[in-house]
Amino acid sequence: MPVALEHPDGSWSWMVLLASLITQALTASFPICVGVFFTDLQRDFQATNSETSWFPSILGSMLHAGGPLCSILVENYGCRVTMMLGGMLASLGMVASCFSRSLSQLFLTAGLITGLGMSLSFQSSITVLGLYFIRRRPLANALASTGISLGVTLWPPFARYLLENLSWRGSFLIFGGVLLHCCVCGAIIRPIATSVPKTKEDPLHPSKTPAQSCPGAWGSAVRHHLAFDILQHNVGYRIYTLGVMWMFMGYLLPPIFLVPYAIKYGVDEYQAALLISSIGFCSTFLRPVVALVTGRPYFASYRKYLFTLAVLLNGLSNLVCTVSANFWVLAGFCLLYSASMSGIGIFIFQVLMEIVPMDRFPSALGFFSIIIGISSLISPPLAGFVLDRTGNFSYVFCMSSFFLSSAGLFVAGGFYYLKKKEQQGRQPKAEGATPEASLTQGPAAQGQDSPKEQPLLEMVTSV
Repeated sequence: MPVALEHPDGSWSWMVLLASLITQALTASFPICVGVFFTDLQRDFQATNSETSWFPSILGSMLHAGGPLCSILVENYGCRVTMMLGGMLASLGMVASCFSRSLSQLFLTAGLITGLGMSLSFQSSITVLGLYFIRRRPLANALASTGISLGVTLWPPFARYLLENLSWRGSFLIFGGVLLHCCVCGAIIRPIATSVPKTKEDPLHPSKTPAQSCPGAWGSAVRHHLAFDILQHNVGYRIYTLGVMWMFMGYLLPPIFLVPYAIKYGVDEYQAALLISSIGFCSTFLRPVVALVTGRPYFASYRKYLFTLAVLLNGLSNLVCTVSANFWVLAGFCLLYSASMSGIGIFIFQVLMEIVPMDRFPSALGFFSIIIGISSLISPPLAGFVLDRTGNFSYVFCMSSFFLSSAGLFVAGGFYYLKKKEQQGRQPKAEGATPEASLTQGPAAQGQDSPKEQPLLEMVTSV
């Protein structure tokens, strides 16, 4: 029997926030440490850069592509069961990967199974924040995303230590035990009951709508969980999804290739691993500060543009790596990268929550994650192919810069166009336009913020 919470932003909500923070540290930041094993995997399996790049590619894509399955499980079984199931799958995949004798077996275990388990835990940890927090939702999302920064800080040196003492097989076995803590975090989340009433059919007056056939029912369910209705009617959602898809073609490349790039040009292996840790360490302190500043009402209508600014800066910061492979130059890059990454991590899901209604957020997040997963699958092998052909890491960082910068400009331009279109639509409304036209051109349909809709969101997401 679901337990109703009397106060959505109450004391137990902060325990849920802690569980979400730890889950994001264990899952979303885990692919960052794969670069530590890149050289050893390439040597043991006698593989090229392009072939080895498929491992972080599959892992990262599955981390996002499991969104529709997560949406179905959350709607039917709740966030608690979904998060615990994800922890068990992630652990099972890492333990099984210890016995891999080929790259294809590694792709199946540590890539496919572990990535799917992480996806279930990670995305349910995001969804549950939208249910437990209303008034403090921007702050809660920002604080929970700090877990990613903590993971980026701790995973690389921990992985480096295990690699030197236990090899990559022993390291993956230990990782399997660590990922079981997602089950503990899931147990903290109590079942909740939302206030959205479900329409019950009167048995004395059955619905006049004919029952759908089995294929029709399946098609309707697929369209619902893949958010095709939102994609069709919400222009802002289409712009944002396409822009983030393009962004992720370059977003994952620096953490994967920074360590082998630094080692190739003479940086000590421990120092190379510390470069990744420094990104997470700086981001750990930057995210709460940025969240407190941008969480004020004044910035509510500018969050979309702050997100695009962070994406643009993240892309431009990659050009620093093309200047020199000196440790201190790369350390300066990590500082710039962590600042922009903090903005991306804070706003990426908050902007999505503002574009779509909260009761459709799990489905919208599912399709959103599939799109990100496609980019995550293509990007690392493509960069590995470029590296094999040129032998120059600078092309990889230039490619990353191009994708990120162009994505930031595209999303900013798209939202600016929608804002201007909305302002133009207000003039006919003031002159006596029909209610249907005003509803079609309203902020919700265009993915814009609307102060008048906030009470509706509170009603939908209250628990």
